[in-house]
Amino acid sequence: MKILVCLKQVPAKDAPLKLDPQAAWIRDDVSYEVNEPDAFALETALRLKEAQGGEVVALTLGPARAAQVLREALAKGADRALHLEGADAHLLDPFAAAEAITRAIAGESFDLILTGLQSDDGGYGQTGVIVAELLGAPHATIIMHIEPAGEKRIRVKRELEGGNFQFVEMPTPAVLTIQSGINRLRYATLMGIKQAKNKPLARTTLEELGVSPSLNRQRLRRLFLPTKSKGTTLIPGTPKEQAAILLEHLRNDARVL
Repeated sequence: MKILVCLKQVPAKDAPLKLDPQAAWIRDDVSYEVNEPDAFALETALRLKEAQGGEVVALTLGPARAAQVLREALAKGADRALHLEGADAHLLDPFAAAEAITRAIAGESFDLILTGLQSDDGGYGQTGVIVAELLGAPHATIIMHIEPAGEKRIRVKRELEGGNFQFVEMPTPAVLTIQSGINRLRYATLMGIKQAKNKPLARTTLEELGVSPSLNRQRLRRLFLPTKSKGTTLIPGTPKEQAAILLEHLRNDARVL
């Protein structure tokens, strides 16, 4: 089974966010890490390879620093990696990013393409689905389990709302977006880190792929950091009166009822 895993480098969860002078994106001098749902997609691919055999190819789209997530993937067991490099990569919307991915893998035949459900920074949850559309491949989202279901077929478990699940059998090649928590992530071993240095890591630029923000279908105008505020409101009256006022506040102001 030949599997492509798309990984994204995002600001670390505990990193204090800093905006660039135009408030258009996050400054580069914050800490970065692999997108959490993508890490689970990689783990899923590695487990499928261990059970079925085959090859795992890791791909990332980003500036030079994003190659770190590929080195980590190679150290964990990916066979080779592909870096779609561009200083303007953060300006691409999901459609343009999907265009870059599909153009980069033209000529390769993957049985599965795995992405995380969504990114921890943009959170669009669209790139994997658009990749499937551009490739004309079947897709399923919010995947919690994958198992073979015969020749060129798989059975997947999808997470739905309200604690429900859906089981779907589908053909391959297919594109799947993976939910966080699908499995337990592994750590890179010392041997894996050493072996990663000898594994292929190819690079191609967005310019070579003919991809730029001009392909965008969406435009992000400005970012705003959340403001911190505290406030305490004392509710007067008897307990019965206080309960009535609180209920009214929750219904009309907070709108949680």
